[in-house]
Amino acid sequence: PYETFPAIIRDAAKQAGGIAQGGGRCSAMCDGVTQGRPAWSFRCFPATPRLAAGIGLSHNMFDAAVYLGVCDKIVPGLVIAALAFGHLPAVFVPAGPMTSGLPNDEKSRIRQLYAEGKVGRAELLEAESKSYHGPGTCTFYGTANSNQMLMEIMGFHMPGSSFVN
Repeated sequence: PYETFPAIIRDAAKQAGGIAQGGGRCSAMCDGVTQGRPAWSFRCFPATPRLAAGIGLSHNMFDAAVYLGVCDKIVPGLVIAALAFGHLPAVFVPAGPMTSGLPNDEKSRIRQLYAEGKVGRAELLEAESKSYHGPGTCTFYGTANSNQMLMEIMGFHMPGSSFVN
């Protein structure tokens, strides 16, 4: 659902007499796998989103920050960025849990067959694409939903928002 969030945020800011601009962006390592893009199959350490947000928030041009992150690797980096720019009011916006199109047992079976060399990359990517086909908090490694819940517990999300689609 984040695809439309920047436009929604800009429109809301405009209606309130303000201006909203998009800042730094970062892809996660799993984006390359789930989208079949070898060039995107890189490690996105928590430092990367911190750097992206840092560049986006530099020059003391902003009055506040909205962090959009669902990945279990991106969100910790965004928290570090928020702490680095602690003078700015900030809010984290969750996307709710992603619905899965392929049962976990089937995902595990295909991954195991791929690891054993019994199916090829095409079959693996097909299973991965079927698994993560909807909007929401990524379930690629299975820890991002816990991450979003922790963000809510720490008070970075509105109460009850982590698991609303």
